[in-house]
Amino acid sequence: MTPFEPDATVLVTGGTGSFGQTMVRRLLERDVAEVRVLSRDEAKQDAMRHALPDDRVRYHLGDVRDFETVLRASRDIDHIFHAAALKQVPACEFFPIEAVRTNVSGSANVVEAAERNGVRSVVLLSTDKAVQPVNTMGMTKAIMEKLAQAHARNHPASDTTVSCVRYGNVMYSRGSVIPLFVEQIRAGRAPTVTDPNMTRFLMSLADSVRLVEHAFTHARPGDVFIHKASACRVGDLATALCQLFDVSEKLDVVGIRLGEKLHECLASAEEVARADDFGDFLRVPMEGRGVQSLPHSLAIAGAAVVQELNSANAPRLDVSGVREVLLNLPPIRAELSLREPVLVS
Repeated sequence: MTPFEPDATVLVTGGTGSFGQTMVRRLLERDVAEVRVLSRDEAKQDAMRHALPDDRVRYHLGDVRDFETVLRASRDIDHIFHAAALKQVPACEFFPIEAVRTNVSGSANVVEAAERNGVRSVVLLSTDKAVQPVNTMGMTKAIMEKLAQAHARNHPASDTTVSCVRYGNVMYSRGSVIPLFVEQIRAGRAPTVTDPNMTRFLMSLADSVRLVEHAFTHARPGDVFIHKASACRVGDLATALCQLFDVSEKLDVVGIRLGEKLHECLASAEEVARADDFGDFLRVPMEGRGVQSLPHSLAIAGAAVVQELNSANAPRLDVSGVREVLLNLPPIRAELSLREPVLVS
């Protein structure tokens, strides 16, 4: 990651969440001058203030839905990492307008406030569910990505670079499936699996921060960055946890939840065809066509000979591989009273 300027000021929206806290700690390691945390939960802010007693962290209480709040929080800011979102798929299905207000209108507020305040760069956090979306959360995140591209098209001379990162499940993040499985196992219950053959991408919080750092370093206006993550079957994930905790490997299959896919997609075939390969990362550039432009024949032709990047065709971890990945997660090591990463033979 390109070093921040010594007097850099950075805003992290949703900064009290799992990613947000990890990103804030990373920024402090980078010796930035100030990190502002914008979130709406005063209890989480208070807990974070005690857990991270650093005078460079400033807390702003408020919601990204309110433009004036975002405008004030982003004043005199150099860079923004926008992580505030409604992320739970079933909740967004039952209350779609709330997802629109936070994930679409809130993101639009962040982009507009950044432009008005002369913020140098904005990285918006998206999800694999934004590709060929079938649920409200994915649809709202897809629109958020379009906001970044629209900003690039409508403000070609802007000093504010807005880009996106797109990734799959972040392991052990708040509300993710691994803490649920651990809680169920600790309570003596079988893990509740929607479909054992369902596949999902796996990323650690550290991986997600590295992706954001890569975008910060390499972004051009409207770019979408993707981490080429490994995937696994959800049944294998639950089985691996049962093995680690030395309990019965019996699973409670409950069926696919409202709004879920069997397999997730990180990049469509059209995107893969025009993407730049950075090894562990892909950069999907914004399409440069105008409203009345003809179809991009190169991308369309390329899409016919490449595959989309999805969790069914990505490198697949078996149960042993999943165990090894899990044992390198600090929360799992803490649950198992392990201090150092362990390789499983």
